[in-house]
Amino acid sequence: MEGTEQISTHFVQANGLTFEVDKCGRGDTLALCLHGFPELNFSWRYQLPMLAAAGYEAWAPNMRGYGASSRPLGVESYHLDRLMEDVAALIDASGKESVVLIGHDWGAIIAWQFAIEKRRRLEKLIICNVPHPGPLQRALRTGFAQIRKFWYVLFFQIPRLPEFLLGLRGARAIGDIIVNSCENPAMFPPEVINVFRENAMREGALTAMLNYYRALLRGRKALAARGMPVIDVPTLMIWGEEDVALTRESTYGTEAYVSDFRIRYLPRVSHWVNQEAPEPVNAMIKAFLAGEPVPEVEWQMQLVEPHD
Repeated sequence: MEGTEQISTHFVQANGLTFEVDKCGRGDTLALCLHGFPELNFSWRYQLPMLAAAGYEAWAPNMRGYGASSRPLGVESYHLDRLMEDVAALIDASGKESVVLIGHDWGAIIAWQFAIEKRRRLEKLIICNVPHPGPLQRALRTGFAQIRKFWYVLFFQIPRLPEFLLGLRGARAIGDIIVNSCENPAMFPPEVINVFRENAMREGALTAMLNYYRALLRGRKALAARGMPVIDVPTLMIWGEEDVALTRESTYGTEAYVSDFRIRYLPRVSHWVNQEAPEPVNAMIKAFLAGEPVPEVEWQMQLVEPHD
């Protein structure tokens, strides 16, 4: 993998909380990488050295509730506004005026809304496998395919039961969520999956992780009322086509909401695109950040037998 810069872990105070942040490289521009569920900043392990080698100071925080970051109590603590305040405070803590925001899964939900509301000035926006809320809402209104894929969001609204089931047998289900939905299990050997399982077994972690979904659903009407002004930040979306939770159709029409938009689809790659296909993902990110044409990568998955 390109880049030999070492990743180091630091604790950053921001928004009244403590964030465990993996950092790599030095540069005038901050590349802030936001992870999703049920992951950690560890999911950016392939991208941080590449970003550092490209001249960025790359940060990947464990979001609130994850890892050794602060874990506030209550559903309201995980409202999207609180999550965007965290991102803004982390940017301020970096001391950088130039920022590239990169998000996957829940990190991408936060990144989209952060750009829509212009919470801080961004140079560029990179989104992995989460649609802009406009096309997603259309997909939910016009067909059942996307609604069926969102069954788990409703399940997560139930108090306590999801935590109990996900936590059984050392949070085995957390690993199964990733392994059973990926296209190349060899990219997720036991030593990788155990990182995510061990995080979920921390006291209060599963409730915090699920509270992201609970707070989003409770606040959806107020969020929708804010509107969706066009994003004028140059934006790249990278999409693994074999996403079990999100349809390709949910990406269609994004250009109506983003004035400078490009998308690249990766066949035979799952939702976990930045971990499962780091080489083409890194090539796309690197070209985009350099102002070069983003390659249309003909990605041939090199399937390997899963580890025992």
